Amino acid sequence: MKYSVLIGAAVAILASGSAMANLELAKSKNCMACHAVANKVVGPAYKDVAKKYAGDKTAEDKLVQKVMKGGSGVWGAVPMPANPQVTEAEARTLVKWVLSQK
Repeated sequence: MKYSVLIGAAVAILASGSAMANLELAKSKNCMACHAVANKVVGPAYKDVAKKYAGDKTAEDKLVQKVMKGGSGVWGAVPMPANPQVTEAEARTLVKWVLSQK
């Protein structure tokens, strides 16, 4: 019994650490200049992105490309600029984190 509680606590700590690391990555790549987790800034809230793409098996790959190359028309007239400072691996990490927001 104590063992399963300890495992559960360890998993929760690791998961929250990963979420914080991904928030820090988003901040370091200037994502948070246009986005926030819970509310629209210039671009959509990450929770809204997660909701829109929930169940879309192609979302991760599409959004990775959008992070890197930019895009327009999905969330209104304001385009998302390309982000050449973000590697594909970083974009994938960021997109997975964004899609996990609920």
